[in-house]
Amino acid sequence: MKIKNVLISQPQPADPEKSPYFELGKKHNLKIDYFKFIKIEGISARDFRKDKVYIQEHTAIIFTSRNAVDHFFRVAEEMRVEIPDTMKYFCVSESIAFYLQKYVQYRKRKIFHGQQSFLDLMDIIKKHKNETFLLPCSDIHKATIPNLLAENNITFNKAVLYRTVASDLSDLNLSKYDLLVFFSPSGVASLFKNFPDFKQEDKMIAAFGPTTTKAVEEAGMTLNITAPTKTAPSMSMAIDEYLKKNKNK
Repeated sequence: MKIKNVLISQPQPADPEKSPYFELGKKHNLKIDYFKFIKIEGISARDFRKDKVYIQEHTAIIFTSRNAVDHFFRVAEEMRVEIPDTMKYFCVSESIAFYLQKYVQYRKRKIFHGQQSFLDLMDIIKKHKNETFLLPCSDIHKATIPNLLAENNITFNKAVLYRTVASDLSDLNLSKYDLLVFFSPSGVASLFKNFPDFKQEDKMIAAFGPTTTKAVEEAGMTLNITAPTKTAPSMSMAIDEYLKKNKNK
């Protein structure tokens, strides 16, 4: 099947022309559209109280995303919890650490960060084992991080502060797309929530990551393109590989 129209189930990049999908589109004469399949909703302070997790009982916070930062400080404000100056912040990446400037005086706080992965940050956390950590997260999160903390005897609590929900896709015309690209199980779930009678038929499906791959297969769809692989660490590269092979055939 010839691929002409591609749907990326993510928001459009701030600068589309700098996206690898822009080059992919030019190279293979593709029409590439973006549509946000999922959205983030904050959990209210009232619902958070039901979990009986108390911010003030913790001496350190672990941030794995900007969403976690935003919703932590939102809930703290709603609950009128004053964050002490002695609070320590542990961030997965330097960019998340810098993002904290939106809420705290960066130079006056104890802020630590990894390079990009949680394993990097874990090495730093191990040096602060006497702290009581809080891990702000979504209702849907990987078990890897809590498991690593537990395996290393780190005292911590999870704080579910936001949830991932399906976007309204009623304005989306799926029939015109030859390839649908998914990046999370939530994106796959959103497809079937919005289109419960969806049939793959001759459409092609691409999935990024093992959990997304599993969600596609469990939904009864045929997976045509997967990433990351040894030769294609990104989704754009995986699609490029597939199109080149298909062209040669």
